[in-house]
Amino acid sequence: MTEFLTALEPIEKFYFGCALFGGSMFVIQSILMLFGINGDDTHHGLADADVSFKFLSLQGLTAFFMMFGLVALTLSRQHQSPHALSVLGGAVAGVFTTWVIGRIFVGMKRLQSDGTLSIDKAVGQEGSVYLTIHPGRSGQVQISFQNRLRHLDAVSEDGNEIPTGERVKVIRVINSNTLSVRKV
Repeated sequence: MTEFLTALEPIEKFYFGCALFGGSMFVIQSILMLFGINGDDTHHGLADADVSFKFLSLQGLTAFFMMFGLVALTLSRQHQSPHALSVLGGAVAGVFTTWVIGRIFVGMKRLQSDGTLSIDKAVGQEGSVYLTIHPGRSGQVQISFQNRLRHLDAVSEDGNEIPTGERVKVIRVINSNTLSVRKV
């Protein structure tokens, strides 16, 4: 290793240092993520910020330095490219890698789902009576909303009995578990 480092020109040592720093940070981040620790959690208020800010995140900077160093060192050492071209190539590779990581964050954000079931979204939906709704008492309806099939308590909007199997439409929400329905 010392032979390799002594054979490097000063600018190539800089490239190597960038690659070593970026690669080390990448390994550390990977290990921390295995234990459920995310280095970007320190931005408390920026958690919901636009993904473009991820360009300057720890992951983005790590990717930039790692790829900048590796590509610039390869261009300089293996291809004997002029240093200006090595720096340009490394910078392009670093920016491109950071952009790709940003796109990955955007894609992952699209996969997120709130998962909260809002019973208000049941209003206007049709379903069927699961347990007969007797006058003045509640029964149960089977209704699909927000891509989920739910069994909820229900009362008749007009006070009439609605037997099991009848099609009904949700008119309003009475409380968090009870709907008012009418025959369709």
